[in-house]
Amino acid sequence: MAVQEAGQGGGSAAGGHGGGCSCGDCPHGARAGHRRAVAEFLVKRDGFAAGRGLPAAVAHSASASRQWVSEELTQSAELVAARGRAEGEAWLARLWLRTATVVWALVVVLLLVQAFTAIGAGWTSARTAGLLAALVTAGALTAASWLHRARGGALAPVIGEDNRLSTSRAVAGAWVLFVAYAVLVLVGRLAAASGHGERDALIAGLELGRAAGVVTVLAVVCAIAVLVRRVVGVRVLGQRLQKVRADRPRAADLLTDDSGRGAFADIQYVVTGGVALLFAAVRLARRPDQLPDLPWGLAVVVLISAATYLAGKYAEGGRPVILSVVRAREAGDLDAPIRTGDDVEIRGAGFVPPGAHGADRLSRVVVRVGAVHVRVPLVPVAGGFSNPTDAVLTVPVPADVEPGRVEVQVVTAAGVETNRYVIDVTE
Repeated sequence: MAVQEAGQGGGSAAGGHGGGCSCGDCPHGARAGHRRAVAEFLVKRDGFAAGRGLPAAVAHSASASRQWVSEELTQSAELVAARGRAEGEAWLARLWLRTATVVWALVVVLLLVQAFTAIGAGWTSARTAGLLAALVTAGALTAASWLHRARGGALAPVIGEDNRLSTSRAVAGAWVLFVAYAVLVLVGRLAAASGHGERDALIAGLELGRAAGVVTVLAVVCAIAVLVRRVVGVRVLGQRLQKVRADRPRAADLLTDDSGRGAFADIQYVVTGGVALLFAAVRLARRPDQLPDLPWGLAVVVLISAATYLAGKYAEGGRPVILSVVRAREAGDLDAPIRTGDDVEIRGAGFVPPGAHGADRLSRVVVRVGAVHVRVPLVPVAGGFSNPTDAVLTVPVPADVEPGRVEVQVVTAAGVETNRYVIDVTE
């Protein structure tokens, strides 16, 4: 679809903010501008991969053509990244209204459910208290959405520093909202209670003995949210975890890692927490005179899930490492030592951080050869790039490198440095 948009050109741009708008001053323009930039980049990348578009001045030299192609793709990738950031900001600015709409839609659904279930059973004070609690909660969330409208509305507290939705904060936020709603239900019933016995029973419903399971789960998931933020921050500063900022948060962030692949620790935490939350909601609907009495068996299951999630956060990541450096040899070349001007192949792991597979991120990978910093050239192939990759980098040895024993070190797009590897460069 992106390639088709590039082929259409600006034919629809004359219609104000129509399909060809790429002004970036409105949400639709930011989205269209990003798609147009992506389409043009894909066409250029695939053209270079097929050998098209090279100027005659560099076509005779493999190294010169590779460098020229890399520079052209880097400039195009920077434009795509800028358009992507603009689209992300526009998307966040619209999100607060969407979250407010979803919240009030849930209030309407609650009203309909209560109305249908009241047929035959009659309308009770518990139903009134539940509806009033929902209105208060929705009003508070709407106000918070408006105050944080530039940062995603009500979702602002669950968006991490890397501009992705945080699984731990989302689970903790859901439990905090549910417990707050349950307490508001009891407050509404207590305000409407007329007899001393009914008021005493409602106050007794807040006792810890009846809600120990819910309180324990709430305490653990909140502690996990705070602890995970601390763990990730310390590991990033210690260069034991590579983090790359995303253009905008996505719902899939709750179930995937930074590279977009499904993460078992996150999935099981969301599923287990969601099931337990649903059970607690049903218990509140059945017994609106007390906080939900979550069984200890289910509470322990949630605690085990939280411990698994935390262990997964401790286990993920790791520093990039160079395992070996060899002279890159093309077909027909003779075996020889490494000399200045030769291409070297750096083999290892972790050169491309999760979420950094875009061309703008790949172009930021740098190899330090002695005292010289070498940008890793982008080598396009159909559908992607053959250089750099997570396990192999190919760079030329600069002419400014003095012969002798030279240290090689890779600096990834996340700013993390690998170990130093020593090679021998001959004249």
